[in-house]
Amino acid sequence: MSTVIASVDPGSPAERAGIHAGERLLTLNRREIVDVLDYRFFCYDPVLRVELGEPDGTTRILRLRKDEGEDLGLNFDTYLMDEPRPCSNHCVFCFVDQMPPGMRDTLYFKDDDARLSFLMGNYITLTNLTEREARRIIDLRISPINVSVQATEPQLRRTLLGNKNADKSIDYMRAFGKAGIEMNGQIVVCPGWNDGEHLRRTIEDLMEIGFHSCSVVPVGMTKYREGLARIAPVDAAKAAEIIDTVDEYGAQCLERFGTRMFFCADELYLKAGRPLPDEDYYEEFQQLENGVGMLRNTTNEFLDALSGVEDGDAPGFTIATGVAAAPFIERLVDAARERFPGLRGEVVAIVNDFFGHSITVSGLVTGRDIIAQLSGRTLGERVMIPANMLRHGEGVFLDDVTLEQLSAALKRPIVVSETDGYSLCDTIFAKGEETL
Repeated sequence: MSTVIASVDPGSPAERAGIHAGERLLTLNRREIVDVLDYRFFCYDPVLRVELGEPDGTTRILRLRKDEGEDLGLNFDTYLMDEPRPCSNHCVFCFVDQMPPGMRDTLYFKDDDARLSFLMGNYITLTNLTEREARRIIDLRISPINVSVQATEPQLRRTLLGNKNADKSIDYMRAFGKAGIEMNGQIVVCPGWNDGEHLRRTIEDLMEIGFHSCSVVPVGMTKYREGLARIAPVDAAKAAEIIDTVDEYGAQCLERFGTRMFFCADELYLKAGRPLPDEDYYEEFQQLENGVGMLRNTTNEFLDALSGVEDGDAPGFTIATGVAAAPFIERLVDAARERFPGLRGEVVAIVNDFFGHSITVSGLVTGRDIIAQLSGRTLGERVMIPANMLRHGEGVFLDDVTLEQLSAALKRPIVVSETDGYSLCDTIFAKGEETL
């Protein structure tokens, strides 16, 4: 834990009050500051009593005024003012355990930190939540909390998570629900483990606890599973079974609570060979980050953007995407070509040789697979990829291949499109895109 102030923003309330780098932030309005959540919540008020620790061990107290909700302007060595809390579980389906050796260290780190759930939207299991943190969530009404549920039967949850105390977090869920804390859930379905009647039990429990929403997603398995638990893949029949179960309970929730509450990931519809539900099904697309309704939302955005395109003259393109999304992207390109017959472009599904062919999502496509499968092909004047193939904010794939290396290997500029329909349309028609 480090509440030592690393820097103070120029012109901020903290600078105007005479707070300096090197001092330690001890309390705000007599509330102890332990980490970023304490800092964010207790600095909200317009009048603050600030207790600071000096490098020589003495303390000083000052009072300041600022706008309500205005940040003090203090910066710390780490975003959390602490180290991220690592996961204490050994989940049978953990994707990190299925990573090949020799990748960058950050890809092997598992976090399970409640603070990141609130601040970044990460999903957590609550298994390493302390009593103080649980109490703080309730007292400060920290919402939303995103919970990796998997199962609510105590023994099954302990087994799935590989943690003998995993069932205790169910008590936290119930306490949060009772306190009115908004929770979004995720259930990763592992056939033979938490499907069938176990899935029904979990859904029924979450209905009573009072979750705001919950996504149901298929387990992802790479080819690197030596020594790991045996899990059957989610095939077409299993995907259809899961969809039917979730829809059954969704209808009950709609009648009881006015919301479906439970939603299947797009990947399940693709696996089952079923059409995506209409837009109304997804309500407010509250589980979009878990791949729920992303394809439907992208379709709506793309067609809306396409209706505003006046000039269809654009350079030829090749879109590289994952196997699952490729037919869907092809339909959007066909819609664009129907309006502008001269549009030149193709969609190529990149088979995941790196992680294994059972991995079909675009976000896990690697640079070397793109190079291997596009080299020697007749390509358009530019190669387009979705942004989720890259490390956030950087031009690097999971296998550390860079955009520069991809461009050099394919001898084409690489155009990165954000994962929404408007960006895809703009990129296809070369409207303000950035190339490399």
